[in-house]
Order: sequence, then C-alpha cells, then structure tokens
Amino acid sequence: MKIAIINGPNLNLLGKREPSVYGTESFEEFLSYLRNKYNGIDFSYYQSNVEGEIINELHRVGFDHDGIIFNPGGYTHTSVAIGDAVAAISSPVIEVHISNVYAREEFRKHSFVSPKAKGIISGLGLKGYELALTYFQD
Repeated sequence: MKIAIINGPNLNLLGKREPSVYGTESFEEFLSYLRNKYNGIDFSYYQSNVEGEIINELHRVGFDHDGIIFNPGGYTHTSVAIGDAVAAISSPVIEVHISNVYAREEFRKHSFVSPKAKGIISGLGLKGYELALTYFQD
C-alpha cells in the first residue's frame, strides 16, 4: 500500500510553532513513529510552504497512491487552486488538521479542500494522521 502524506505551510515548524496548539513533537519524529508502527506501508512525505509546489506534488502522487493524507495548512481557507487539484486526482484524499479549525477564527471554518476530500479529521492533534491511515487500511 502506498500512502502519501502532504503538509502545507508552516507545518515544517511543528514542535516549535505554538506548542500549546500544535504540540511539541516534530513531524519528522511522528513520521518515524508511523513508519515503525506501519512498516508494511510505503510512505512518501512532502511538505512545502509554496502553493504551486503543493499542487505539483498532488499531481505527482494523485494517480498512483492508494491514499493521500493532506494537511493544507492555511491554504485550506484560501486556495481554490489546491481544492481544484484535489478534485482533479483519482487517489482518495483525507483532509487532516491538527487543531480544531471550527473552534478557531471564523475564517478557518471554510475549506476549499473539504468538498473534494473523501473525509476530514480535525482537532485530534497528530493522532488525526494515524486515524486517516486506518481509514485507508480498511
């Protein structure tokens, strides 16, 4: 099974950025945990702060992976183009957010990705990525 994890802007700062909201673990540490626990899964990981690079990565993995776990970060609420990219690919996408976006600022309650995603997990910290992974395993 091939699973892509794609993270958007500022998620390279996990473990350092607002630890009260996003925790103290880096994504690299968490990814190592996932790879060890689910060693039968072929993971690819990509993070970018640049909208077009994220779109290119969705296009690259979106036709030959069994699933994509995608945290578009702040682009969730602003990028029609990323939403269109999710709609254009055939691999199913689970949208994941570490924080509960519905308990935050009003602008965070709108997503250009959600209508194109298979499902959404929000507010469960890094555990949301693992829960998305279990969806693809069933």
